[in-house]
Amino acid sequence: MAGLSFASTASAGLISKLNGLVVYDTDSNITWLADASLANSSGMSWANAKDWAANLVYAGFDDWRLPTALNADGSGPCQGYNCTGSELGNMFYGDINHGLGGVAGQSTTVIHNANYNLFKNIQWMDYWSGTESVPNTGLAWHFSFYNGGGDDSDKGTSLSAWAVRDGDVGPSGVPEPGIIGLLLAGGIGWVGTKARRRG
Repeated sequence: MAGLSFASTASAGLISKLNGLVVYDTDSNITWLADASLANSSGMSWANAKDWAANLVYAGFDDWRLPTALNADGSGPCQGYNCTGSELGNMFYGDINHGLGGVAGQSTTVIHNANYNLFKNIQWMDYWSGTESVPNTGLAWHFSFYNGGGDDSDKGTSLSAWAVRDGDVGPSGVPEPGIIGLLLAGGIGWVGTKARRRG
């Protein structure tokens, strides 16, 4: 009997998983939604974007969040072009090993590498991060997939949202219902019984 495959590799850093529902970034140890517009392609306020991500239950997981605008070492956020340290910046500017190959001043829909095909519905607009501005907490940070720039804006501005979660999704991280769903979707029958203890 052939073994089940839960992942297909596009590069050393980004791996499509769960039949293309998510993409795991091995370098940053975060999992991205493969659909970059699952939230709302027309945009939403920062508060609505945060609530959407916090309440999202998808692919068997309920611990989604907005990407951080901080660098991996906790510094930042970085403003302007070529800000590669944040999660969104790393995805936009990253090379074939961990990103889309974006170029400052140009949309990833024009300049990108093969990893772009792991995702769908990447918007030509800004994506909210989960990071507030300090000291002005009326603003929050966002990153543009139209031109590769990072900045902060009023939280009421209507922007896109793209959720991530910490860590990998599996196969050891796939909850049992997720595994059963994958088996059934693949046309493999699963039959099992569970003995009940009488008390």
